[in-house]
Amino acid sequence: MNNDAVWVRSVTGIQLHHTTDLQDASRFLGNAVMALRAAHVRTGDDRYSDLAAQLKTMVAETRTLETQARARMHGLHSADPDQFVRCREGEEPWPDEIQAGFVPRHTCNDRCLYHDHNVLDAIMQCICGRPPCRACAIAGTP
Repeated sequence: MNNDAVWVRSVTGIQLHHTTDLQDASRFLGNAVMALRAAHVRTGDDRYSDLAAQLKTMVAETRTLETQARARMHGLHSADPDQFVRCREGEEPWPDEIQAGFVPRHTCNDRCLYHDHNVLDAIMQCICGRPPCRACAIAGTP
């Protein structure tokens, strides 16, 4: 496994599970299949349909991996809801992802829906009392 470069989607407020990456991969591969089929229809060149067939197999394999990963994530939610929340909040890594070198999610730019955005229904989701950002503390920045 090569971990030299990992692109992490920046979503404020949650740490996404890798099922999101697998879902993206399935969608992108599916788009490639459709594009290759369209190229085959326009040209009649069987190389395009042959490649589309290979990618279709990859789409199925990727969806299987996504289903398995989603099952592990749901299993964690059932077995330990508190750990699930900590993982979702970026306080600790998901159990089925790389643990070494994990840095908690930066929370210093998080905004409170209730106080910062005046969403009155969000009073129970107020985050104003949270401790300072652990990721910044680990990095040594204030």
